[in-house]
Amino acid sequence: MAQQRIETLAHLRRARDFMDREYARDLDVAAIAARAFMSPAHFSREFRTAYGETPYSYLVTRRVERAKALLRAGMSVTDACMAVGATSLGSFSSRFTAIVGETPSAYRAREHDDVEAMPGCVARLLTRPVRPAPGEGKRTSGSSRNGEAPSGAGP
Repeated sequence: MAQQRIETLAHLRRARDFMDREYARDLDVAAIAARAFMSPAHFSREFRTAYGETPYSYLVTRRVERAKALLRAGMSVTDACMAVGATSLGSFSSRFTAIVGETPSAYRAREHDDVEAMPGCVARLLTRPVRPAPGEGKRTSGSSRNGEAPSGAGP
C-alpha cells in the first residue's frame, strides 16, 4: 500500500474517531473534514471509498446505536433523541425506524434481557445498527438485521 494511502486512511480514522466521540454535537461535513485535513468534497469521497458509506450516514448510524443503548436503559424517546444530538424528533424516529426496523417507542417497550445478560463488548457488536443495502427496502416486523431477536420471539 502506498504511503500516501496509509496517511489518508489514518486521517479518515481520526475523523471517524471524532464522530464516535462527538456524535451528540452539531457536526457538519466541513467540521469533520477539517479533522482529516481534507476539503469536504474530497473527504466525503475518500470516506465513502474507505468505509462504504457517507460521513453523514455513519454519524446517523452511530447516533442510532447510542440511542438504542439509552432506550434499553429506560430513557424516554424524546430525551434519547436530544441526548444523541438529533434536533428533530420526527426525523430521528424516521431514521431510527429505517435502520433498526421498528420505531423507537416499540424498541424501548420490548424486553432486552438477552442483551443485558451479554458482556458489554458482545452486546455492542450484536446491537450495532446495520443500514439496509440499496434496494433491500424496509424490514418486516418479524425480521431483525442487528442480531437481536424480534419482539415476542422466544426459544
